[in-house]
Amino acid sequence: MDFTPRIEQIRRNTSQIINLLKDARLVACLGNRALLCALVGGLMGEEHLVGAATCEAAGLALVERQRPSMVFLSDTLEQGSGVSLLLQLKKRWPSILTLLLITQEHRQNQIQAAIEAGCDGLLVESRLGPGTAMAAMHAISEGGVYLDRSLMGIFRREQIDKGPTEPLTARELQVLSLVAQGKSNIAIGQKLFISAETAKTHMRSLCRKLQARDRAHAAVLGLRWGLFDWSEG
Repeated sequence: MDFTPRIEQIRRNTSQIINLLKDARLVACLGNRALLCALVGGLMGEEHLVGAATCEAAGLALVERQRPSMVFLSDTLEQGSGVSLLLQLKKRWPSILTLLLITQEHRQNQIQAAIEAGCDGLLVESRLGPGTAMAAMHAISEGGVYLDRSLMGIFRREQIDKGPTEPLTARELQVLSLVAQGKSNIAIGQKLFISAETAKTHMRSLCRKLQARDRAHAAVLGLRWGLFDWSEG
């Protein structure tokens, strides 16, 4: 296809991504050197890109040294595993936001392991573009989660004897859907015409009923159990 008509939109999306990252400290760990060079080149001169690596050991050392707020990594690395790296990061520094690029969709066990570890966003390499990258960055930077729709079959695998401890109210389901979109309590309040404090109260109730450790985990559980339609996001 002729990509020329999309060039201007790509430039605008890239500019918005850079703006979203202006307060972040980012480490990139990708096995694809061409993609890593494109990422570094696109963010060259920006203070938020504090390190880049192509293997698991170097990526872990960078994170330990730089303590970034966000790590963008791929499942396949030159040495080691991106999913193994993600598991270590979430265990040692759970507050670090992680965005995982899936290059091999058939590795269901690894994808599920990333989800279980609390990965904040999953992108599929074959569907990667400035639009999807911007949506993912926006969602996770606002405290939400981002999951490529093509992974829903894996993500919503059957869970036996799992689900909310109590039924969710219609309002709680609305709040949960907006959390999955990366909306803050203030934004949720504006959307639903309630106060931010009321939205926060609903969030506390959701975490209790879902037995979620935080708002991102609540959104993950809601998506996994099919509590709301992904098309709402």
